[in-house]
Amino acid sequence: MADNSAASNLVGTDLSNLYAFIDKDNVHGLNLAVPEDAKDIIKPWDERESTDKYADSGVDDQMILHIPFTQQVRLKSILLKLGRGEATPQHLRVYANFPNIVDFNDAETTTPHVNITLLDGETGVIEYPFRVAAFTSVTSLSLFFVSLILLVNMAKIAQSESVGGELSRIFFLGFRGDTKSTNREGTSKLEIPAANAADAPLVDKVSERAGNAQTTAR
Repeated sequence: MADNSAASNLVGTDLSNLYAFIDKDNVHGLNLAVPEDAKDIIKPWDERESTDKYADSGVDDQMILHIPFTQQVRLKSILLKLGRGEATPQHLRVYANFPNIVDFNDAETTTPHVNITLLDGETGVIEYPFRVAAFTSVTSLSLFFVSLILLVNMAKIAQSESVGGELSRIFFLGFRGDTKSTNREGTSKLEIPAANAADAPLVDKVSERAGNAQTTAR
């Protein structure tokens, strides 16, 4: 299990925001006070600091969010704006391409691709970087937010309380990265053909080079 607690504040426009590639209609969550709120925290970049819409956990501080993408993406980081104080989830477990994670028992017994310790007391959007090698061809993510540390050892489970309370709140959820189509477009832009060169028959090109050689010879 990877442990990733590094985070940074974002400055300026995020040009690699993957908002456009999130299948927002199929975003859903477990243990949300209002199930439809899972979609509301997937916001455009210019609304990332808005606190008008948010998602709260339901009966306790845990929640699971399922985020499908419209095509394969390479993820570089996750972007989060969380509630403050007791409404801040303390840990995040990230599972890539695990559509079979359908409940909390699955999430607690499956090893995540990364385990992130979330920062407390932050007011803005925080970026938590991923180890890119583990997230190169992602079609969906399952995000398990929790304020309880579950220590699993040979079927014996011990729980130790963190500073979080009985509620977890999320204002903004986003991702940075790129897609395979983006990579292809970048490559094609480097291949700029000479004007009319590709349209000319091979015999014409040979004749043209021969003619040029004759006119330049003295």
